Amino acid sequence: MLVLDATVVNVALPRIDADLGFGPAALSWVLNAYTLAFGGLLLLGGRLGDVRGRRRLFLVGLGVFTVSSLLGGLAQTPTQLVLARAAQGVGAAMAAPSVLALLTTNAPDEAARNRALALFGAVSSGGASIGLILGGLLTDVASWRWTLFINVPIGLAVLLLTPRFVGETPRREGRFDVVGAVTATLGAASVVWALVGAPEEGWLSTRTLGGLLVGAVSLALLARTERRHPHPLIRPALLADRRRVAVLGMMALVVGGQLSMFFLTVQYMQRALGMGPLATGFAFLPFSLGIFAMSRLTPSLLARHGAARLIPVGAALLTTGFVLLSRVSETSTYAAGVLPSMLLSGIGGALVFMPVTATVLSGVEHEHAGAASGLLQTMQQLGAAVGVAIVASVYAVGAQPDSFVPGARAAYLTSASFAAVAFAIAVVALVRSRRASAAASAPEPETELEPLPDLAA
Repeated sequence: MLVLDATVVNVALPRIDADLGFGPAALSWVLNAYTLAFGGLLLLGGRLGDVRGRRRLFLVGLGVFTVSSLLGGLAQTPTQLVLARAAQGVGAAMAAPSVLALLTTNAPDEAARNRALALFGAVSSGGASIGLILGGLLTDVASWRWTLFINVPIGLAVLLLTPRFVGETPRREGRFDVVGAVTATLGAASVVWALVGAPEEGWLSTRTLGGLLVGAVSLALLARTERRHPHPLIRPALLADRRRVAVLGMMALVVGGQLSMFFLTVQYMQRALGMGPLATGFAFLPFSLGIFAMSRLTPSLLARHGAARLIPVGAALLTTGFVLLSRVSETSTYAAGVLPSMLLSGIGGALVFMPVTATVLSGVEHEHAGAASGLLQTMQQLGAAVGVAIVASVYAVGAQPDSFVPGARAAYLTSASFAAVAFAIAVVALVRSRRASAAASAPEPETELEPLPDLAA
């Protein structure tokens, strides 16, 4: 539900604009307000769950999210809707890191943990495409307001069932890292704010450069603070592992490529293929089915082959799928031009998300699982913001008023380049380190010792 809300209102934006009178420039804030609050507060939400209790923070965050969904559906002005969407993002940032941390810390063994992570990856990555289907269905059948109202019964059910099925984690003693919380939130929020506005404002605009500068300075202060604080928001040890840093970068690149592909393909199917909102949503169903089907196989594949083999294969499939989309034309059909890429992207995404999540959380102490989860999901949000911003800018350079395809070709290849860079990182950082570890653990071959010389002779 938390991931779904990043896309569920996409196909409803024209109806929202017609009903509330946003205007072209302000309408993007229906999406951006949620992304900004969600991405900016994830690090804080993860650490708060570690310190105050993960189930407790999950319930508080879900409560905020559910109430905000109701208020958003009742909104009568653009300001009311944008504020409700921002509050949804706050609730999601409080709840989301605790979800992943609770899954990992409550699993009785590694096999159960991997199954939980596979389902988490399927739900979180498939939620974006399911949001398009649900958004199109609710907008066509009922009203755009139901894209927000639908969260209320689901949220209430989860709030009632969670205390029955999920155990609480202990609180952690120690002084809370206030400076780290402020700098992390300001840094992540500033970067996301700059990136979501870059396609419209320009990459060299004062807003974009200023936001990136504030973000860079804040994150530099965060790094300095975390080395000195006895109870840091982000443990420096989490970023000392090169494999963890590499897969965090891969996660950002893959999410950036995937979400930018969504951004382009929704427009292609509606503008070039003439599909309506509901048909466009269902066109993404093969992507979701591919992810959910592979989630049943990924745990056993990971146990048998390891992340160093699965992640490059997944990244290669994503790259291929995006390259195929770059070849669509005004005369292409959905079956020939889009469907193969949807299937490849769904399978490839499933082979990347679960192994990356398992690698990020591997070796993390239970008391820091929330912080690691928040770091992973922050990279996902930053990757989505960067990917969509860059691809939207590339598309704008080659766009023509009467045709969608000319600008989309280069934009799809840009999405493919994100996945290709992730593939390169996987080969360098994971495959080589796996070979180095295997070589280091191999026993040295026995050699026959030469006889000592006869000193007496």
